[in-house]
Amino acid sequence: MMLSSFVRTCVVLMVAGVPPAFAADPPDAKAPPRPESTTVTVVQPSDVPVPRVLPPCAPGKCLFAGQKVTVIATKSAISIALLEVEEEFEAATGAELDIVRMPGIEHFPTIISDMTNRIGKYDASIAGGWWIGDMVAGGHLLSYDQWYDDPRFPKWSVDDVLPGPRNLLSYGGKKYMVAYDHDGQVMYFRRDLLADARHQAAFRQKYGYALAVPQTWAQFRDAAEYFTGQDLNGDGVPDHGIVLALKPGSQGMFNYMSLSASFVIGPTNARLYWFDPQTMKPLIESPGHVRALEVFVDLVKFGPREMLTWDHGRGWDHFLAGRAAFALTWGDLGALAQQTGSKVKGKTGAAQIPGTHEYYDLVQGKWVKTDAINRVGNTTGASWAGVISKYSKAPEATYFLLSLLAAKEKSQVYAARGSDGIDPGRRFHFLPPEGTGTTEPYLRAGWDAADIRDYLGAFQRTFSDKQQFPYLRIPGAYSYWLALDLHLVEAASGQLSPAAALKAAVVDFEEITIRLGRERQREAYRTSLGF
Repeated sequence: MMLSSFVRTCVVLMVAGVPPAFAADPPDAKAPPRPESTTVTVVQPSDVPVPRVLPPCAPGKCLFAGQKVTVIATKSAISIALLEVEEEFEAATGAELDIVRMPGIEHFPTIISDMTNRIGKYDASIAGGWWIGDMVAGGHLLSYDQWYDDPRFPKWSVDDVLPGPRNLLSYGGKKYMVAYDHDGQVMYFRRDLLADARHQAAFRQKYGYALAVPQTWAQFRDAAEYFTGQDLNGDGVPDHGIVLALKPGSQGMFNYMSLSASFVIGPTNARLYWFDPQTMKPLIESPGHVRALEVFVDLVKFGPREMLTWDHGRGWDHFLAGRAAFALTWGDLGALAQQTGSKVKGKTGAAQIPGTHEYYDLVQGKWVKTDAINRVGNTTGASWAGVISKYSKAPEATYFLLSLLAAKEKSQVYAARGSDGIDPGRRFHFLPPEGTGTTEPYLRAGWDAADIRDYLGAFQRTFSDKQQFPYLRIPGAYSYWLALDLHLVEAASGQLSPAAALKAAVVDFEEITIRLGRERQREAYRTSLGF
């Protein structure tokens, strides 16, 4: 069983993935420089200052005087906050901070090579959640358990992180990732379109029920179809029901994961989605997966054909320009919708991703009907967070830096800005009664009040749902994901049927498992899921 040459090449070249943050933009000599963080062109970056929380240390009393901390990060939005904290960290500790930023395609291979060879050039990485399987399995990370309650370090609380993203911070019972970014996908919709009396009447006449925020994928499909071909932003050009970013290698598979969860995960099957934990046999060609991909492929018809070649920045631009009624994506889009240039500020609703009334239970091998809508929360995405190399020459100073970035006062600002790629996930990001935060940080960042409440409610429900999509954290996770991604594109473009595309992905999954070692993968998979 061999990967196709195209898939094999992509897996090798793109093992680190492309983050949901963005590639560099060339500076404009006549305008203020845009962050190298974004490929979105419809809106301008927000400029919201982040408070300093630590005073400079007194001469002779600097905790880490003479030490040096070197951090590797992706040259994208996600490392802007790291750049902002450099001066404060050095003044507070007496240590020197060296920030190495490189393209996402190079980040993972560089840090894993440094760790594998035990060089210790990098003390820390702002790492993607899917890297942890490789790093922990290789014995390359230091747990920060020993410093977490130490009063010498800036204080932050793991318990503040909502249940879904909190699970990604630990592995095998030890804490490895320091909270920073919290990724998950929600459904964005044009609130103004759903509330429009003309659309409500026309929709009811065509489909026989009221136009409202979709609760099921069947309702979502109808609404996406209805808005396709209509002028949604008043420019006289027909627009689209949905926008998805499906460029091969640009993480379109995350959209499928989020959509497919409720077709496979349910009350009697909480964890089985990827593999059989006893044999590592791939499970992704199950009837539930096939039906989910059929729905996914059907939805593609209601978006621009060009989105098969679009990355997320290009897809977000389409929504920000008012040219799509729905989008399924991360928190970035909700924040970007508030920035100067957005055509959808004050019109952008958000809700938890729709669900189903039936899922395929992989344990029982049958379809199970549900009375209530079967919804599944998710943490699909990178959930970028700091990790400490086992070979760090300054591990305590490194943890000090990462815990400073996790400080509440800073995180509140990060979560409200659209230009830093950092999404909300902690209780103080959300509103009472579920959260402990306020709208103030969002209003300071220029948010519309109605958009704030929809946005925060959607992510609070997504991250707190008792049912959570099982995040894959084993060696080679991105290789599996990329193989799936490339076959999903074959289905979306009509080259393969959904069943054939998933069958081809199973063949590739098996080859990857054999190459990495079935028993090693089985052990890592069981550990990652808590078996």
